[in-house]
Amino acid sequence: MTPADRQVLPLGDGALIPQLGLGLWRTPQHKAAEVVRTAIDGGYRLIDTAAVYGNEYGVGVGLRAATAVGRAFVTTKLWNEDQGYDQTLRAFDESLRRLGLSAVDLYLIHWPAPARRLYVESWKALIRLKHEGRARSIGVSNFEPEHLERIIGETGEVPVVNQVELHPRFQQKPLRAFHARHGIRTQSWSPLAQGGLLGDPTILKIAARRGKTPAQVIVRWHLDNGLIVIPKSADSGRIRENIDVFDFQLTPEDLHSIARLDRTSGRIGAHPSVANF
Repeated sequence: MTPADRQVLPLGDGALIPQLGLGLWRTPQHKAAEVVRTAIDGGYRLIDTAAVYGNEYGVGVGLRAATAVGRAFVTTKLWNEDQGYDQTLRAFDESLRRLGLSAVDLYLIHWPAPARRLYVESWKALIRLKHEGRARSIGVSNFEPEHLERIIGETGEVPVVNQVELHPRFQQKPLRAFHARHGIRTQSWSPLAQGGLLGDPTILKIAARRGKTPAQVIVRWHLDNGLIVIPKSADSGRIRENIDVFDFQLTPEDLHSIARLDRTSGRIGAHPSVANF
């Protein structure tokens, strides 16, 4: 058993999710299979993809090619154009077909896309998929508190995960506090700020003192804060580097220093309340 196998968190529905995984955003279809196989054989147990990434078929090939003992926890996501009750069910079937799976461990609504006015109906479809056992757990991505309050209020079903942009320059503390009150796990996308933090003086100083790379320090920061983290890379060396973080922890002083990097202007991606791709 690898350290990553042991590093799991309980979800609100009783399932366990690996705390560290591999993100597949912008990984081309033709590279996805090898990247996934390398990651799983290297100890990763969480694979995160999405319909809009265009690589679900390659991810499925990689899952079947991996020789490591144990099965990966697989997440995929519903794209905005497929929102709506019936459309969601059809889109999910297509994702399963491309992945070559009979079920996924976690299915997420990718964005609320509030102008479409369909995310509640989409959430109801995810609840059906959970009851059918084809999506073992269900959650959302990029939802703000008002979106979460609406789907919970109208269905009584609480998402187990909200996957959001989160990194030391955009720490999302109010949203994380909302999640904690409702039993929702916070999962970080763009956890390295798309590489923008790797040269930060505070991160560099901690990395030098700990004998680790800046990326490893940032990944460890996510873990030490109880976050689920999915650094993205298609490079085998970086894939190995990003998981080599289980032999150290950050000190309270390190965590305090990184907490000071937070900026209200730190968001890189679109704001969920106005994003309507």
